[in-house]
Amino acid sequence: MDKFIIEGGRPLYGEVEIQSAKNAVLPLLAASILTDERVIIHKCPRIRDVLNMIQILGELGCKTTFYEDTLVIDSADAANHEIPSELAKELRSSIFMLGSVVARFGKAKIAYPGGCDIGIRPVDLHLKGLKSLNVKISEEGGYINCSCDRLTGADILLDCPSVGATENIILAAVRGRGTTLIRNAAKEPEIRDLQNFLNRMGAKVAGGGTSTVRIEGVEKLGGVEYTPMSDRIEAGTFLIGAAMCGGEIGLNNACADNIAAVIHKLREISCKISVKNDKIYIKSGGTRKSLRMIETMPYPGFPTDLQAPVTALACISEGSTVVVENLFETRFKHVPELIRMGADITVRGRAAFVRGVPSLRGADVVAGDLRGGAALTLAAASAEGLSTVTDLYHIDRGYSGFEYKLSSLGVRIRRVHI
Repeated sequence: MDKFIIEGGRPLYGEVEIQSAKNAVLPLLAASILTDERVIIHKCPRIRDVLNMIQILGELGCKTTFYEDTLVIDSADAANHEIPSELAKELRSSIFMLGSVVARFGKAKIAYPGGCDIGIRPVDLHLKGLKSLNVKISEEGGYINCSCDRLTGADILLDCPSVGATENIILAAVRGRGTTLIRNAAKEPEIRDLQNFLNRMGAKVAGGGTSTVRIEGVEKLGGVEYTPMSDRIEAGTFLIGAAMCGGEIGLNNACADNIAAVIHKLREISCKISVKNDKIYIKSGGTRKSLRMIETMPYPGFPTDLQAPVTALACISEGSTVVVENLFETRFKHVPELIRMGADITVRGRAAFVRGVPSLRGADVVAGDLRGGAALTLAAASAEGLSTVTDLYHIDRGYSGFEYKLSSLGVRIRRVHI
């Protein structure tokens, strides 16, 4: 087990390179099984979730090779349709493999997926969508079994705009017969990135990033060489970190349009933010007005993955802030740890009532999930005194070299093995 030791209280200065998006890369890895030709992904982050997905591809018979930050996937000899339970339980995104594996092999078997414990995230929308495409599904002994003679296009209305279900249905439908329409689809930019990737392989997908996605099935997909979109959540994390610690930083390989909701909020509290092409600059003087109200919403609203960091920011902002979590019912695990650092927070149901304090103080805290762990690290960087953050396993799932990037900005942080 590793932990961060952080001496807080220093402003941030410098520039950081934003990695490719975790939530874009994982579906692309799942899509790679749809072809028997070579797939090359540039700027692929070596985060734990990606490494777990690579292990799953290996179990299916794929050969994968990293050349620095370029990942090469060869699925020509892939033949296995079963995803081991020990890998599926480590990674929520393993569920994406259902659609692509059943499209490639006509059958798939997977244990119920794992990932961060941030609330109930049922896979029923995934299964309902696949059933509409003529997939037969049975659930037995903690496993999901899928089989299909031929995937057939369908008109599918999602009960809610689930990102995962939208992507899974797309991954299955691209190799099906006829036309598939997904109505009330999720609008996240990662879906548009998946569409672009698949179309470069020869798929016919349109409408990614809108509420209606149209897929014309094709018989075969080819290889592709692709660079995924940048990680809007990592970019938002560093912007919020700058707002908390003060200072002036620049983000390279960042897309401001994808985090417009975050940028608007930070500007409201007196942060100066400018954008030039794929660079975002933020300057924070240390005086933070009240955020007043933050509600997480599906894209393009405020992202749930940045709720924990913005809650940490609210802790040291003037006045009171109400943070409402509309997507996941147990995504306030970071709150007790922030309280240990001197925060004044009351949680009632899906809402956290935050009363700002002049500063947080150093403490020993535990990362309960990925984004909560990032929030606690930022809180420690802004706090007075020494802090430790343990259970870095969660942070490593989504951030590549998090401590090195923070250190390059002036944070006194080091990782030690315990």
